[in-house]
Amino acid sequence: MTQGSGPRSLRVLIAGGGVAGQALAFWLTRGGHRVTVAERFPALRATGAQVDLRGQGIEAVRRMGLLDDVRAKLVDEKGVAFVDAHGKAKATIMANTSGQGRQALTSEYEIMRGDLVRILNDATKHDTEYVFGKSVDGFEQDEHNVVAHFSDGSSGAFDLLVGADGQGSRIRRAILPEGFEAYWRVGIHMAYWFVPRIDSDSNIRDTYMAPGGRQIMRRSHNATETQVYFVMREESEEASAIHREPVERQQEFWASRFRDAGWRTERFIEGMKTSPFFYSQEIAQVRTDTWSKGRVVLAGDAAHCPSPYSGMGTSGGLVGAHVLADEINRHPDDLPTALANYDNALRPFVNHIQAEVNPRLLRLGIPMTQRAINAFQAITALACFLHIPDLVARWSTEDRGGNWQLPRARHS
Repeated sequence: MTQGSGPRSLRVLIAGGGVAGQALAFWLTRGGHRVTVAERFPALRATGAQVDLRGQGIEAVRRMGLLDDVRAKLVDEKGVAFVDAHGKAKATIMANTSGQGRQALTSEYEIMRGDLVRILNDATKHDTEYVFGKSVDGFEQDEHNVVAHFSDGSSGAFDLLVGADGQGSRIRRAILPEGFEAYWRVGIHMAYWFVPRIDSDSNIRDTYMAPGGRQIMRRSHNATETQVYFVMREESEEASAIHREPVERQQEFWASRFRDAGWRTERFIEGMKTSPFFYSQEIAQVRTDTWSKGRVVLAGDAAHCPSPYSGMGTSGGLVGAHVLADEINRHPDDLPTALANYDNALRPFVNHIQAEVNPRLLRLGIPMTQRAINAFQAITALACFLHIPDLVARWSTEDRGGNWQLPRARHS
């Protein structure tokens, strides 16, 4: 990190203690910088659903020296089954565990978000200052520093502010032109929570489709818990607004939309009441040509959320943190160059993973009528009978991140 008269230690504030924020803290502290992570939740938010690592995201974890820690926490998910109302599998696509080609619908590296967050926290908590229960509500900056204003009324001066505050980022709204819409919506919504596991819950992820553009997924991650996902196609103001309502209202909304869906819906709706968490979101990508302004920069989902259907959200956050920290560590005395290089280096990767989300194909995967559901299952069953998904995965020359190579780290 030596430049000019010697290395410069920056004072960096990261808004958001999720995957991207903690990964960035990991690399910046190793570059000699003083890092504070401000997380609005009162404690480490080590909850959430199952996430997967793919391609360049696996390499990013390997470079952190944390791949063995991740392997120790992997979820045993063998594949994905498309089931009918009686729970009978009509088609099953198994995970690609060959170590070659492209990961299937299930990745070889499936892990609970909470476990990954804890692994990153264990790797950073001794070198990083974590402040919980406090968010960045605003800031002002000049050529010398950026002053952040926190939710408790306090303020602090930093050399750099990083918005790693997720898909709905406040920091992003503050640096983009007023009225600019960074959300690229696809008309799909999702909610997920945990229910107690029962004997029939296998290590194959079940996917059930009901008329009206509704989909239910069940996947089990340990001996006692099962994850439930409700997904629906709907373009309405009510659906887009529900994610900002209190959890009780969200649960009423999802229960009303799915109550007659069949299969195990009654069990899953009942399980909402005792779930340790409940999360509701609109499926969207974050697309903006601006990732930084002065001494403020965006990272992870705040900058380039590719949507859960890309399979690259977590990997994208890890990769982006690696690239951003590398450029800052190379140019600590020239942040404009560092942030411009970050954009130039990462943009092709982000464009690739976002382009892989095709709204038309997403909608085909969530049919509106029983006739369309039957057709989808018949085509999928035939493809599986002919081993087409296995062959495509094994013989593909690239994973979802394409052939873009994670830059070789120049920091320690």
